[in-house]
Amino acid sequence: MSFVVPAEIGHAPYAAPLIEYLVARFAVVHVVAVRDKFFPELSEDCWLLSAEGFGAQTDEICFSVLDAFVPMSAPPQPGIRVPLHEWREAWNRRLRPFIMPAAARELYRGAVLHPQTRRFGEVANIGIGYVTGANNFFHLRPSEAALWGIPEEFLHPTVRNGRVLPPCRLTATTVEMWYRNDDPVLLLRLPKCKDVPTPVRKYLDTADGQRAHEAYKCRMREPWYVVPDVQVPDFFLTYMSGREPNLVRNEAGCTCTNSVHSVRLRDGSEAVRLGKARESSFLKLSCEIEGHPLGGGMLKLEPGEANRLVIPPPDVVSRLNGAIIEEAITTMRTWRHYARES
Repeated sequence: MSFVVPAEIGHAPYAAPLIEYLVARFAVVHVVAVRDKFFPELSEDCWLLSAEGFGAQTDEICFSVLDAFVPMSAPPQPGIRVPLHEWREAWNRRLRPFIMPAAARELYRGAVLHPQTRRFGEVANIGIGYVTGANNFFHLRPSEAALWGIPEEFLHPTVRNGRVLPPCRLTATTVEMWYRNDDPVLLLRLPKCKDVPTPVRKYLDTADGQRAHEAYKCRMREPWYVVPDVQVPDFFLTYMSGREPNLVRNEAGCTCTNSVHSVRLRDGSEAVRLGKARESSFLKLSCEIEGHPLGGGMLKLEPGEANRLVIPPPDVVSRLNGAIIEEAITTMRTWRHYARES
């Protein structure tokens, strides 16, 4: 049997059970990765899947890489035979890394296996920011906060999305610029166990406040106006990115919405190591490998994928072949169509 399948078969968690099912029932399971779109008018990429020899089983996945599809009477010769144990253990049951040159995969696995290498989730807690349930109501402009007379102690500067983040460091200077622009960057942050002052109560009782109270997330919590899970992380990490994710040190004491990842270090001493890793091409490659492509050239990092980002010690990174890393990054970006569409 043969199918045209979504390219998610190369990385999605829900694709792995399908492959497991097929390799347990067919003698040959062959996945053909195709870079160019089958359907140019759609954002969805497609690959090919074929299986033959029903009733047998296999301990490998045949994998071929094509720049473009051309009509063929039989699957192409497999360029790579991926042992199942390697697919499961080394690559987290993903085939997408095999679009890279073999030298890049070998380099990456060598860095992963170094005894001092850490996964991001080992050095930090990574999760989404808070969910207000009514963003336009709970995020105020400085002029609005002044108009209502809301005390500063109930207002917290926040990162509403990854687009506003500068490279590397978020400082008080950037926050001051937001204030001067009168951007809606002040989260109304009210504690549960404290009386609400009159100016805040008046704001809550407005028509906009009543509409916010009726929103699903708000009416499901008590009291409705207390936004839960507000954190001040050590770093922010964008999870929907174009060229590359942005890891930003939070030097301004901001919080963040669920539009970016909140990164809290398990040990403050890891900040230096993380800062050095952020500057390396290796981390950019790790984002491409552990993340996954979306339509329009975007790269997405789910919290679980961010946890798997690889952070080798700096001396290991300095010895890696930079040309191999850059070639692999270019390959991965080209396959998610960023390089050609940007």
